[in-house]
Amino acid sequence: MKPALFRAALLASACLACPAMAQDAEPASDTSSDAAETPLDEGNAIIVTGTRVARSELDFANPVVTVSAEAIQESGYTNIADFLVQSPALVNSVTGAQTAGSFPDFGESGLDLLNLRNLGSDRTLVLVDGRRHVAAVSGSAAVDINAIPTDLIEAVDVLTGGASAIYGADGVSGVVNFRLKHDFDGITARFQAGTSKYGDGDSLFGAVTFGQNFAEGRGNFAIAYEYGNDERVSDQARPWLRNPGAAGLYRNQADLPDNPNIPDLAYYNDVRYADSATVGAVDVDFDYAADYEGNGKLYDRGFVLDESGGYTQGGSSTPVDGYQGDLFPGIERHLVNALAHYEFSDALTLFAEGKYVRSRSETLAQPTYDFYLFQTAENPFMPQSIRDAIIPGAAAEWWFGEPSPDGVVVTRDNYDLGINTEQVTRETWRSVVGAKGAIGDHLNYEISYVYGQTSSRVLSRGNRLEAQWQAAIDVVEDPITGNPVCRISLDPDAPPEMAGCVPFNIFGEYEQDPAAIDFITDDSLSRSKVTQHVVSGSVSGDTTGLFELPGGPVGFALGAEYRKESSRFDPDPLIAAGLTWQGAAQPESGSFDVKELFGEVNLPILKNVPGAHLLSLGAALRYSDYSTIGGTTTWKVDGVYAPIPDVSFRATYSQAVRAPNIGELFGPASSAFNFIVDPCDTQETNNGTSYREANCAALLTTLGVDPTTFSPSSTPQASLYTEGTASGNPDLQEETAKTWTAGLVLRPRFMPGFSFSADWYDIKIEDAINTPEAQDLARLCVDQPTLENQFCPGIERDPDTGYIVGFSVMPANVAQFRTAGLDVTLGYRLPTAKLGTFNLTLVGNYLDRLEFVSSPGADVNSDRGEMFAPEYSATFDLTWEFDPITVNYGINWFSSTDRFTAEELAGDPDYADPSYFKIKAKWEHDFQISYNIADTVDLYAGMQNIFDARPDFAYSYYPVSGMGRFVYAGVTVSLGPVF
Repeated sequence: MKPALFRAALLASACLACPAMAQDAEPASDTSSDAAETPLDEGNAIIVTGTRVARSELDFANPVVTVSAEAIQESGYTNIADFLVQSPALVNSVTGAQTAGSFPDFGESGLDLLNLRNLGSDRTLVLVDGRRHVAAVSGSAAVDINAIPTDLIEAVDVLTGGASAIYGADGVSGVVNFRLKHDFDGITARFQAGTSKYGDGDSLFGAVTFGQNFAEGRGNFAIAYEYGNDERVSDQARPWLRNPGAAGLYRNQADLPDNPNIPDLAYYNDVRYADSATVGAVDVDFDYAADYEGNGKLYDRGFVLDESGGYTQGGSSTPVDGYQGDLFPGIERHLVNALAHYEFSDALTLFAEGKYVRSRSETLAQPTYDFYLFQTAENPFMPQSIRDAIIPGAAAEWWFGEPSPDGVVVTRDNYDLGINTEQVTRETWRSVVGAKGAIGDHLNYEISYVYGQTSSRVLSRGNRLEAQWQAAIDVVEDPITGNPVCRISLDPDAPPEMAGCVPFNIFGEYEQDPAAIDFITDDSLSRSKVTQHVVSGSVSGDTTGLFELPGGPVGFALGAEYRKESSRFDPDPLIAAGLTWQGAAQPESGSFDVKELFGEVNLPILKNVPGAHLLSLGAALRYSDYSTIGGTTTWKVDGVYAPIPDVSFRATYSQAVRAPNIGELFGPASSAFNFIVDPCDTQETNNGTSYREANCAALLTTLGVDPTTFSPSSTPQASLYTEGTASGNPDLQEETAKTWTAGLVLRPRFMPGFSFSADWYDIKIEDAINTPEAQDLARLCVDQPTLENQFCPGIERDPDTGYIVGFSVMPANVAQFRTAGLDVTLGYRLPTAKLGTFNLTLVGNYLDRLEFVSSPGADVNSDRGEMFAPEYSATFDLTWEFDPITVNYGINWFSSTDRFTAEELAGDPDYADPSYFKIKAKWEHDFQISYNIADTVDLYAGMQNIFDARPDFAYSYYPVSGMGRFVYAGVTVSLGPVF
């Protein structure tokens, strides 16, 4: 690491916790100077993220952490998001395994979305060179980090607090700003390849950057191309994720009925979905327990896990492993960036940037599945052993409540119909043009226009057509030929789309006619487009020559901005019509614009006087007029005080807003399907707030249902997917955040190379926009102080049985979020005469609170210490430079986290054995060694996750990635100016 990489010890309030991590409060090009030896009063004015006023880095009150390009490369990560997610401030960002298999929402596979302070990706403002970047997801403001070129990054700044007053809405939790290289002169090329210990997850990366200064340095242009290819990885490629190794916690069969001295949950492996099978699970007596396999063999139910919600151990049922799908998506991306600027005079510099990104991700999710498919005895595919077991009259008045002919019901996991596969192609265009210059000696201007567009194509492969599926499995014998045919093929009035129906044999596995699969499935193509226009202009300067304060001239900035965002989603007509297994998603479109005025001021009160080496105050104000919600105001005040050069104190207090995004406002009512565990089930009433049991009793009693015997989990027909609707809410208003930070920076002159910073942050968001999932909606309804709340109307119950039969979810300004904590950074650079230079960094975070209040008056739900919200996190990083060798060793750690919520354990202390209360801590060790040849060629190799740490049981990617030990090697070639 270069000396300047530890400059962030002055400004860090959060650690980007990763091996070879570097922090830098100035542009990475300043790597030749050592901030630890720069006097505080040097006053070299630079622009730092989070301000438009030129000032010294030490005169800036907001905690900013900067990671250099060198640190990114030393980590071995070619995907910048995989690098940043290791930061305590960004630990719950969406990357890797969270975007693969069954985890992502429709059209979101392969995305990398930053989530600052655990407050959500829509509350994290992502900038490139201080300017907004177009979103990647229709209806949202979330930026795909895959669209940002890794090798063109000069540095990444992370800022907490006060961002909305400077940059506008969406930054209520803070800002992540990617600074690109703008004065590149020469040519560099890098190639890297890596693979996991399992021989999969292969990664290829290549980048070439060419830049040239001209006109005696007044002009520069650069063009960069980058290619990345990460191989798709199945969850079945890891032994601990497939049977019999796959395991989890399920209802303890030694605790029936509930004994308070025996844990409710116990550890089981080889767990399967009860009474369902890939060959078909056949129920001949309609008691919801399978009797035969689809191939005619007797069905082995295994060890039934009663009161578990439908699981068994062993037997003929479908294993739960394999249902997740991929562990990592396959991602291929191409990026082309061009940048140029030319200084005509001090008064005019023109600049421009253009970018094109094409990324394609592919992931396999899960098969389709069906519960209780009725099959008549006429089906010629039915094995004789099953036909002989049919009970005459047993099918009459079965649970659908309609008279039926004799037959059976089949529950099936349709692996042989094909695994649902999603391929998403995203194309991002972004251009920036502008001008800047000096109006006078102490006044500058800048104007710019930004256009961004992201177009996405979501190809769903093998999408099941429901009407064709039902027709193809309803099979009879052709009265003329005696061959199996679709019943509908014998109907002269059959709809035209049923022409060519080919019978599908659900009795058995992989015994289907390929033509039947072709008839039943079809590829569907959905499209989306997000566009962004931003016009901004500002003037900045200081009052030199007019008036000055004792500490110097007043710095200021004034400006205006216009922004328009629009989004459109067009589902495939099959999906829009609700003809596929995915349900119905409706077209969505919307737009808004906002006009803004902003100003910022920096007041240097005192400088270089006894007792005040530096004292400055600052403020910022922004007024925004939205076409959707009207006017909003954001502001910030801050201060820096350094009694002596070695010690400084800093603090900020701000109000930020987030306007509702397009999807939250304009999302149409679309169908949605969810498994819902009923919180009023007798097995669940103790697993919520203190209000749940009484609320459930009142709710069920009103329906005439006995709450003491209410157990949907024990009733198969009540445990199916529940269909409901999800929509936007045009009545939403802005959410408001109050943030304060306070910090200390130590840089003792008697210990050159040493620096320490500690910053406290506190963020409180009121009137927060919250869109609960269907499961959350059901819980929130009965976990409030009263049933008279905004959540209960969203849950529909059967008036006769009390079962949940529908839901309706939409966002509302009802929630409150609160987070607070302490970020600490310690850095020490020790040069020696004979042993080279040692750089040591220890950084960490203490999370004091992370709270969520679902609605006014509701209990506070604390998420601190739960998954992705560890109470403590830290990174140790040691680099040794002994020319031409550089060695880096890093440790990433965070404390163990809670497996269960506090509410679950408060109401049910024997929920599980205490040894399972915690998910193991994260320990990940990384290593890299590089060798420099003639300052031109760098050869390097490294290993991530040296000790092959695995996720905790029952998880595929937490607390560490399921990739396992990963080795890589690469080469970088750097040449000077070509012309």
